[in-house]
Amino acid sequence: MSEAGDFIDATLQRESSWQRAEAGQDRFGPGLSVYGASVGAVRGTVRDALRRHRELDRDGLTALSSELWAVPVFERRLAAVVLLQSALRHLDNSDLTRIEGFLRGAHLPDLADPLAVDVVGPLIAGLDGQARTRAEAVLDRWLRDPDPWLRRAALLAPLRELRKGAGDWARFRRRAALALANGTADGTADGGAAEIVRDAVERVEREAGGEA
Repeated sequence: MSEAGDFIDATLQRESSWQRAEAGQDRFGPGLSVYGASVGAVRGTVRDALRRHRELDRDGLTALSSELWAVPVFERRLAAVVLLQSALRHLDNSDLTRIEGFLRGAHLPDLADPLAVDVVGPLIAGLDGQARTRAEAVLDRWLRDPDPWLRRAALLAPLRELRKGAGDWARFRRRAALALANGTADGTADGGAAEIVRDAVERVEREAGGEA
């Protein structure tokens, strides 16, 4: 483990409480361990790590995010998301491959949604020209993927822009229809996967006003 990764992990364990750990374990299930640190503690720990390790460049930051995500502990994975939020100015469309891997393993709105809304969305909004076109093509591919968490992320990514009135509602509605149709095509429409996608559509409509 890197020095920065070790600092984050050790600090999160020190910030834990058995009550939060027990509640989180009940909520998230057996597939993910929980230290019991608060969201505020996770954010503060990442800030402290970045102050301690100002030498981290783009490659170092993205490698650290992968290191944190690699261990199935909720707080470590949330720290990876917070780290990417902090590193947005360094990211470009080539980082969507790494983020796609995270989304495929997220399996929780608590991890997948901030990745989509607070990392993927702002990342793409900050691109232009061919880089923006390539990034939008990645979202279109996610909409056709059997993994409902990728389809959900593609729909939630423009939420910030739509909230501000700067997004493309027509594109969102086309994408929503495609994501829901793909759920029917892959046989998941009657299960939890379809609900994962529908919930994303409803969240965007609710939080961004659902313009016609």
